[in-house]
Amino acid sequence: MSFTGRIAVITGGASGIGAACSRMLAERGARVVVTDRDLARAEALAQEIGGTALALDVGHRAANDEAAAEIEARLGPVDILVTSAGVLQRPLRAELLSEADVEEVVRIDQIGTWNSAVAFGGRMARRGQGSIVTIASIAGMRSMPLHAYSPAKAAVIEMTRCLAAEWGRSGVRVNAVSPGFTLTPALASAIAAGERDPGLLENAAAQGRMVTPEDIAEAVLFLASDAARSITGINLPVDAGWLVAGSWATYGGLPPARGNLP
Repeated sequence: MSFTGRIAVITGGASGIGAACSRMLAERGARVVVTDRDLARAEALAQEIGGTALALDVGHRAANDEAAAEIEARLGPVDILVTSAGVLQRPLRAELLSEADVEEVVRIDQIGTWNSAVAFGGRMARRGQGSIVTIASIAGMRSMPLHAYSPAKAAVIEMTRCLAAEWGRSGVRVNAVSPGFTLTPALASAIAAGERDPGLLENAAAQGRMVTPEDIAEAVLFLASDAARSITGINLPVDAGWLVAGSWATYGGLPPARGNLP
């Protein structure tokens, strides 16, 4: 899967899933623009992969429009956009979740995804080609004690479908990837602090493991590639089987590996 000569923009591209996407696209020939609120981290990664760094807070519509114009002027038309910028939310009872916390999650995860998709996707549509991959979440597909994050990610899934229809005749494909529990630096830090139990996260998935950022990046690259040229408007869960495993608890849980049976 080659992306030689293509320009790819990754929002939130300096860490976690975004960094994995940035590295993998660069390895496969793309000219990668790493955008992030943390410019120093974006510059470090861009230097590592031979890409370009740009400061971007996706929560501001004008900032996205300016970034799209600047990148096109400096490098040329953008072929691929991956909207990986996002913030997390602590699991809290609904009445304990502050208005400020809700507003920040919605501003970045939902409105920020919209801002980036429209700023870059509108230009793609006028040119008649392009591919956008949004990063949603399995949290947007199930009930969780994440009363801001889950609805915001559900909105990302639905806006992906809407934009796929909006720009389909204009040659722009829009798809979503919904990661499961992914061992990013943020999750690793929470585990190290005792805030999350890795055993619970692993045992909840059919495959008995967590997902890696590279797992997500592989799915993103497939959807962004010509191999997926007839795919648009889908939401692809990459979750090690978390979505299919939950209902088995009603029947005593998942069966063990066949090699462990008598």
